[in-house]
Amino acid sequence: MDIGSKIRAIRNRKKITIAQMCEETGLSKGFISNVENNNTSPSISTLQTIANFLNVPLPYLLLEKEQHMSVIRKNEREFTISTDSDLKVEHLASRGGLSIRQVEIPPGASTGVKKAHEGEECHLVLKGKILAEQGEDSFILEDGDTFSWCASVPHFVKNIGDEVAVVLIAVYSEVSE
Repeated sequence: MDIGSKIRAIRNRKKITIAQMCEETGLSKGFISNVENNNTSPSISTLQTIANFLNVPLPYLLLEKEQHMSVIRKNEREFTISTDSDLKVEHLASRGGLSIRQVEIPPGASTGVKKAHEGEECHLVLKGKILAEQGEDSFILEDGDTFSWCASVPHFVKNIGDEVAVVLIAVYSEVSE
């Protein structure tokens, strides 16, 4: 864990000197230097003092690099196009077992035969008119409507409108360790 480098980076970004940090926290220059160089591991109480002074939440100091916020710019998004149905799936973001996708469904196109997979899904119809089916349930949904389901039960979505339908989908599935 590289807490010291993170503390130094935050301190430098905020243009705070070690002397200022010492004065406000009551910690010695040598101790802060040792912490920032990862030569000593401060107690949780001392880390809380440092976090309070830097105005950052304590848990932020404990995050590993891969646990930090991630950003995907609009022009960097990955997408796939289903060859059998022309559905365009844009992969917006993912974290652990959660992912968000935007799906464009051309008029008359569908997800194909009812499919099932592990996980849970929540949908928001951003544009268009779709038919969503699962088991004995069947609903026509339009702009602003939402629906969700357990994805392990076979399900099906079809664009029954005259324009491209756009659906935002949040999918959660357990991450195997």
